[in-house]
Formats: sequence, structure tokens, C-alpha cells
Amino acid sequence: MELFIDTAHVEEIKEAASWGVISGVTTNPTLIAKEKRDFKEVVKEICCIVSGPISAEVISTNCDGMVKEARELVQLAPNVVIKIPMTMEGIKAVHILKQENIRTNVTLIFSANQALLAARAGATYVSPFVGRLDDIGYDGTQVVKDTKDIFNGYGLATQVIAASIRHPQHVLQAAQAGSDIATVPYGILCKMFKHPLTDKGIERFLKDWEGVEGSR
Repeated sequence: MELFIDTAHVEEIKEAASWGVISGVTTNPTLIAKEKRDFKEVVKEICCIVSGPISAEVISTNCDGMVKEARELVQLAPNVVIKIPMTMEGIKAVHILKQENIRTNVTLIFSANQALLAARAGATYVSPFVGRLDDIGYDGTQVVKDTKDIFNGYGLATQVIAASIRHPQHVLQAAQAGSDIATVPYGILCKMFKHPLTDKGIERFLKDWEGVEGSR
């Protein structure tokens, strides 16, 4: 399973990229707004840091507006992927953009049925929101698994991005469910490094090393 970082904060992306573990970036209007910078400038900068897919979301609510925005956004860099909401108008836009070889990531997916519709329309990626489903008492990971089972069973090429990741266990569950990608906030990526036994082991090794002749 690949790991994307879910942020628009350039410094976080630079740091995560230095670890060599992320292969793409997802953004959304909320994340972009937090940066208080020009949207297109932020996207262009991110595209220079990470060579993999960079999801940039449209804000129009009708098909024509989404397609117009998409055509402009893909001019920013060759690795831009257009993030489209899971609506009837959004699916119309996905179908049109597929004909133009413009890659899309259908977001705000909350059921395998929605994911199937997006895949049939030609989406490159679908993003089931694991955390938000868990918040209302549903099993978000099960939606990821059901979606992957359907796609695998019918040979659909659309990739699944487990999104709305709230804790490291979500990442593990997404991998176990067969998700192609998990897009993970910076803070959660940092937590994935941590384990109390690792910290304890390092502390013990360093303490023991102090008694080794020539260690200083």
C-alpha cells in the first residue's frame, strides 16, 4: 500500500518527502484555506516537492464549472490530479475529463455503491472517508474492503485511497483491507514511527554504551 500525505502545508510535505515514504499528496479547500496563500501557487510548489499524484480539488458545484476548473488546474503541473466531489454533477464531470485523459480523484465517498459509480464513470481514484464513517457509527474500513473486493472482482482499474485517517490503526486497517493507498495527515505519519518499546530500547542501548571503553 502506498502512502500519501494529506496536507497543504509545504514544510510538512518537505519533511515527509525527506523520509522517502510518501508517493503523493492530497489537499482540499479546508487544508488550502489554512495556509492563507494563493491556491494555485501552493499547488505548484507542492508539485515541485513530490513527483507523484497531487490532488487539487475543484470548488464548483456544477459539471461545467468543475470541468473548466479542472482544465485550468492541470496546466499547473503534469502530476496534478483533479479532486471531484461525489455528486451527480461531479460524476458527469469525471466522465468528461476521462475522455480528455485528465486524472480524477472522487472524494467524499461513503459507500461502495458510490465508489462503483465513480469507477464506472472513469475515476482514476476514489477516496472513501474512513474516519467520518466511524464517527457516525459505521465501519469505514469495511467500505474500503467492500470497494476493493468489487473492483478486483470486476477488473476495475480505479485505485482506492483510504482517506479521513484519524489514527495509526486506521492505516493498518486500510492496508489489511487491501487499499491501494492511504492518505495520512502529517501528525499521524509521525505517530506511526513511535512505539514505547523502541524508545525504551534506544534509552537502554545508549546507557549501556556509556560503559564501553572508548565510547567517549
